[in-house]
Amino acid sequence: MAQTKLRGIVIETSGELPAVGTQAPEFSLTRQNLSEATLETFAGKKKIMNIFPSVDTGVCALSVKTFSAKAAERDDVVVLNISADLPFAATRFCGAEKVAAETLSTFRSTFAEDYGVTLTSGLMTGLCARCLVVLDENDRVVLTEVVDDIGHQPDYDAALAALS
Repeated sequence: MAQTKLRGIVIETSGELPAVGTQAPEFSLTRQNLSEATLETFAGKKKIMNIFPSVDTGVCALSVKTFSAKAAERDDVVVLNISADLPFAATRFCGAEKVAAETLSTFRSTFAEDYGVTLTSGLMTGLCARCLVVLDENDRVVLTEVVDDIGHQPDYDAALAALS
């Protein structure tokens, strides 16, 4: 099991992120309009999977806005913002913040377990850990990060550099 922290308190996850160099596990997640999104939905694109607990926290919201801004000029990259938030919350957030982002919900899927990101202890048990999984255009894992503390930002520059 991987570990992260929340304000210095160790929290365990349900497993390990997919290994660098491996094929990303398939997934089925729910979009804002309640339709299904899979890896095939984003075929041919490089993917930054920005995984986090909830868009209703400041750090998570900032990660969605930052990745949206940093990747906006890259036609070959899609940022997938993944959390257990219901699609309705993601729609509300994107509208209020005026951000165009691909938000995907784990609420009808096994994604969090399949990717090993379910928090299994602490106050946020059941939500996703703050992680990055970066995939090339062939869905091979090129970078992963379990952020050391849920209150910290992911390494934006490393994620984008991994796609070069």
